[in-house]
Amino acid sequence: MISDKLIIPPYLHEGDKVVILSPSGKIDKHFLKGAVTRLKAWGLNPVLAKHAAGSNGAYAGTISQRMKDLQEAMDDADARAILCSRGGYGAVHLIDKLNFDRFRESPKWMIGFSDITALHCLWQREGFTSLHAPMARHLTVEPEDDFCTLALRDMLTGAFFAPDAPHGYTCEPHKLNHPGTTEGTLRGGNFAVFYGLRGTPYDIPAEGTVLFIEDVGERPHAIERMMYNLRLGGVLERLSGLIIGQFTEYEEKKQLGKDLYGALADLVKDYDYPVCFNFPVGHVTRNLPLVNGASVRLEVGKKEVKLTFYIP
Repeated sequence: MISDKLIIPPYLHEGDKVVILSPSGKIDKHFLKGAVTRLKAWGLNPVLAKHAAGSNGAYAGTISQRMKDLQEAMDDADARAILCSRGGYGAVHLIDKLNFDRFRESPKWMIGFSDITALHCLWQREGFTSLHAPMARHLTVEPEDDFCTLALRDMLTGAFFAPDAPHGYTCEPHKLNHPGTTEGTLRGGNFAVFYGLRGTPYDIPAEGTVLFIEDVGERPHAIERMMYNLRLGGVLERLSGLIIGQFTEYEEKKQLGKDLYGALADLVKDYDYPVCFNFPVGHVTRNLPLVNGASVRLEVGKKEVKLTFYIP
């Protein structure tokens, strides 16, 4: 099953240009330098956008500065990928101001996660896949043989999808998993970010979607409230599958009467599609790169979970 709906950008080759920019929060220059070093080690040509190291309050520049950097990178016919340096907050300022006319003539990979989920939603609305993947800090602090770093490289170059390559991931099972097999379009990211786009043109469609969610610093009752919104809004019942990733940096006091995963399990127990808990995606070191908008097969079994991408 290969998606005929979303455009997959061309894979990267040695010497290809990658623009590093900061559409959301400001970032330590050390991590920008580290990302440049890592991409050069892959044989690529990283270029920092004008305001990549900028600062305006908590943001990496004003809205117009951040928008200009991103629009110029999108319009750059020589660029083959756009690496967002970090998340934070601020991508939502840009999504209704960007023009895809020239981007359509030279599609390129857009890479990032966390607050960059807003851009992933925009990219899919405009008909393109993108990479939900580690950013500058990870590329700086993790060793060169880090699994997620290498997976990102191999996805960008197409090696991950070669005939003799795995085309996906195999993960450990979880006691709360719902077994089963499904196919659909992989969509999702940071729960709070795409929840903030509910009811807008950038909302994630439910039908045919294998949804993945993760978050950081959100209290369990806030996560449960967002999940109730998806349930009461008819989203959960229309999904093809659900991948529940990592929820980190919160204090688990079991104020919901059980732990967070247990509370979420109660909310999805009535659906007959496969559900995977504890998938390695989120604000953690093992943050597996995912092609957002790709056609996938999710197999949730008793002994393992397999996520396979159908990429031409």
